[in-house]
Amino acid sequence: MSAILEMTDPETIGLSSAGLAQVDAMLAEQIDAKQLAGAVVLVARHGKVAHFEAIGLKNIAAAEPLAKDSIFAIFSMTKPITAAAMMVLYDRGLWSPDDPIAKHLPEFADLQGPEGAALDHPPTLRELMTHTAGFGYGIGLGPHDPTDAGYIAKGVWEADGLAEMSRRVASVPLAYQPGSLFRYSLSMDLQGAIIEKLSGQSLPDFMRETLFKPLGMVDTDFYVPAPKQPRLTTLYHMYFGVPELTVLDFPGFKRDGKAIPKLPSGGGGLYSTAIDYARFAQMLLNKGELDGARVIQPASVELMTQNHLPQSLIDHGFIAGAQRIGPGRGYAFNGAVFMDPKAAGSPVGRGTYQWDGAAGTWFWIDPEHDLLFVGLIQRMMQEGMTPYQAASQALIAEALV
Repeated sequence: MSAILEMTDPETIGLSSAGLAQVDAMLAEQIDAKQLAGAVVLVARHGKVAHFEAIGLKNIAAAEPLAKDSIFAIFSMTKPITAAAMMVLYDRGLWSPDDPIAKHLPEFADLQGPEGAALDHPPTLRELMTHTAGFGYGIGLGPHDPTDAGYIAKGVWEADGLAEMSRRVASVPLAYQPGSLFRYSLSMDLQGAIIEKLSGQSLPDFMRETLFKPLGMVDTDFYVPAPKQPRLTTLYHMYFGVPELTVLDFPGFKRDGKAIPKLPSGGGGLYSTAIDYARFAQMLLNKGELDGARVIQPASVELMTQNHLPQSLIDHGFIAGAQRIGPGRGYAFNGAVFMDPKAAGSPVGRGTYQWDGAAGTWFWIDPEHDLLFVGLIQRMMQEGMTPYQAASQALIAEALV
């Protein structure tokens, strides 16, 4: 670890060792109850790591213990990194939030509204980066939803590259008029297509050059090289009617990470470690720089991590997996943000920016308390599962001295 994230005694940075131990105790209880295989947790404040622990197993059948450098599929925790990549291009003056998507992806010039209706207005990049542009995901609702059914029929997720994916998405009518709803979607994958178009590089190459390399994120990528494969965690799910964790076998989610995919997903394709993601999170807390390497301008980090939803959508309220939008809590670029934690019923600080991943991983940065948290597990999220992000936020609030 670099000096910026070196270990220190929790009490020297205003955290209670006993309080932090309660996070491990909560997760250990879940492991003992066979709800989790294991977990890696990292807590840092004022640029110093106060707590970094690995508990439980990387692979249950082989009884392999997790390590602090175990590699996890982080799924949708890719999204904030994609937002940061977009902000690199924003700093270069290559796009603006109010640009129509079609300015950068011309195939969207003839986009149709719901059921072929005319658009109230062309969807913008701000809407693309807040799940309000009108797109579906092509998974989840499936054939019962016209937009998802259209994506499936067009083979959106089987496209040979992001440019082809974008063209297929553009041929399907939107699910709703842009700006009228929040709907979790493949918007971040379309951002990947925009990044490739504006940079002239592949999404993996661009992220490596502008983010991973300068930030020292040595184990983050869209694949896991052969020498690192032994560090990759096994993914689990608790299938209905089976009272134990079972190795994941869902088409579309099952992955081995052995090669860069032909469709690198800006919405969910990365693998990472706790310390790598902590370095990314610390960069955001530092307003765009880490260890002397500036990757984003401070004003761009502010833009990325502030709410962009109109009050009408916040008042409406929406759910995206374990995440909620409602009173006091809105949506920034590719992640949720707390504008008024008290109104949201949360103990985090004002301006906290967070997201999670389909395999249970979660993180947040809390600028008010100058604190970050990274939690990595390997169980696919499902209804009734313990809300680990909210549970750990309550414990961290108690650990603040």
